[in-house]
Amino acid sequence: MQVSSLNEVKIYSLSAGRSLPEWLSDRKKRALQKKDVDIRRRIELIQDFEMPTVSTKIKVSRDGQYIMAVGTYKPRIRCFDTYQLSQKFERCLDSEVVTFEILSDDYSKIVFLQCGRFVEFHSQHGHYYRTRIPKFGRDFSYHYPSCDLYFVGASSEVYRLNLEQGRFLNSLQTEAAEINVCDINPVHFLFALGTAEGKVECWDPRTRTQVGLLDCALSSVTADTEIEGLPSISALKFDGALNMAVGTSTGQGKIFTSMEPEHDINDVCLYPNSGMLMTANEAPKMNIYYIPVLGPAPKWCSFLDNLTEELEENPESTVYDDYKFVTRKDLENLGLAHLIGSSLLRAYMHGFFMDIRLYHKAKMMANPFAYEEYRREKIRQKIEETRAQRVQLKKLPKVNKELALKLIEEETEEQQATRKRKQKNLPSLLKDDRFKVMFENPDFQVDEQSEEFRLLNPLVSKISEKRKRKLKILEELESQEQEEEEEAEGKASDAESSESSDDDKGWVEEVRKQRKLLHQEEKVKQKEKFKEDQETVLKPQFFEIKEGEEFRSFKDSAKKQKLMKKTLGDRLKLEEKLGTLNVSDTTVGSKQATFKLKKSEQQRKQQEAEKQHRQERKSLRRSASHLRSKRGRGRLFC
Repeated sequence: MQVSSLNEVKIYSLSAGRSLPEWLSDRKKRALQKKDVDIRRRIELIQDFEMPTVSTKIKVSRDGQYIMAVGTYKPRIRCFDTYQLSQKFERCLDSEVVTFEILSDDYSKIVFLQCGRFVEFHSQHGHYYRTRIPKFGRDFSYHYPSCDLYFVGASSEVYRLNLEQGRFLNSLQTEAAEINVCDINPVHFLFALGTAEGKVECWDPRTRTQVGLLDCALSSVTADTEIEGLPSISALKFDGALNMAVGTSTGQGKIFTSMEPEHDINDVCLYPNSGMLMTANEAPKMNIYYIPVLGPAPKWCSFLDNLTEELEENPESTVYDDYKFVTRKDLENLGLAHLIGSSLLRAYMHGFFMDIRLYHKAKMMANPFAYEEYRREKIRQKIEETRAQRVQLKKLPKVNKELALKLIEEETEEQQATRKRKQKNLPSLLKDDRFKVMFENPDFQVDEQSEEFRLLNPLVSKISEKRKRKLKILEELESQEQEEEEEAEGKASDAESSESSDDDKGWVEEVRKQRKLLHQEEKVKQKEKFKEDQETVLKPQFFEIKEGEEFRSFKDSAKKQKLMKKTLGDRLKLEEKLGTLNVSDTTVGSKQATFKLKKSEQQRKQQEAEKQHRQERKSLRRSASHLRSKRGRGRLFC
């Protein structure tokens, strides 16, 4: 239950809080009430007091036992029994309901005015009769002595339907262009109607003549009031024999109190002789309010009086959503001490209540460096996180430190993800004995300067540089003392911001830079190897022929021995120059090699014979150009 106060009038919202779904079992509802404090403290006067989508009108029967409400969608009516504190029945209708009236003391006789100019009658068992009025209706009232229904709407006439005779009577001709609302006094049965021009006309049903006219629009407009349009009559209600309440579309009148629900209000119903209000809203849930100043609680919920008395003894339970409680010291810090005694501050206990919007604006102006404080706090948190990793840095292996740091970072991310997904953690490579040698033997050190590593992905080298800088920063933080932490915070934050900003911009430049370096290194290597090949070819060498060995060319044997001493890559490049092998780059980090096989002596002789045969056939071939006609070239005669 939520409590609010305006003009020293307390309003208790009995429908505040979350509602439980209908399809939940009683066992689950009890379990939710045990876990959630808000659900346990909420008050549910009537079970499932709501509509599927929207509620438009709500009324109470004369005996006070039944509460009826209409809404959409589908158009329907629901009846709630206050004695049983639950829903009694539900009926669906053909079209939406503008308004309705309960003719009997209970729910046995109901009349609905629908949006399609239809008037539908319902009895205790259901639908009874349906008729239609000439113009679209907006409101109607029931004259009990003559059993007449008075319909008003988008017309200057008031249509009368006699329920005893079952026919329409002569209509009443008014001075208004359109009529919005109407009401009949329950004491002397005076009929009053509110017009769109802001006037109230009173008619005597016995003589069917106008007996009074009240111009509310002219009397409500003064020099101090500011209105945007004509204040038409939007609400009308009699209170006893001499009092009448009139509401205008511009909202003029002295405010007694106000309620601000989450959704727009379509209708308000006051429970007879009590301080309970029920509202139909643009939401499924219908709100119930209790205002003790208006009257006591109804008999079927008399415990509300005892509950409100206990709450009034404890003033801390009152909730103010739109106001902020501040002390005199808070006002001095905000620079608002000069507002003490003005209407912007309301004294309460040892402080004041002020508008929450004014409080936020003053706080922003008084503390313009709030963002800098927030930034320092975030940097301090990052430094604290790096301190937790210092123990891990001491345990890093001597070989492949960057790879080990990468695995540690991925392991922490996976642990956080598995905690959210509730999965089992996978074993780490650092703790696996099968990969233990990779972090101990220097032969397994990753060569980051190799051609394959640099061309595999430029971002790999970029990320490795980040890790190196991170390792350097963490080592510096370990060596620094506690007094120099603030300077380290600024350096760390600047380094991180510069790295994050240069990542996207320098990616293409990094690729081009690596390409240029590789091409330059390749040219230098080619020149050196070309010189070595020239020396091996031009320099004369002498070899000793052993007994029993066949004579071979000294030049060929020297070349083969020289080639056998070279690596496979050098031999492939040499063969590429000679024409037997063609090596080309296909994708980043890969090459394509094309070999040309040597032809045998028989294949070479066969190719020469075929070439000679083609030349002989070409010389013996006779031309057929002399068969063409000079006159009709391109024609064929048979």
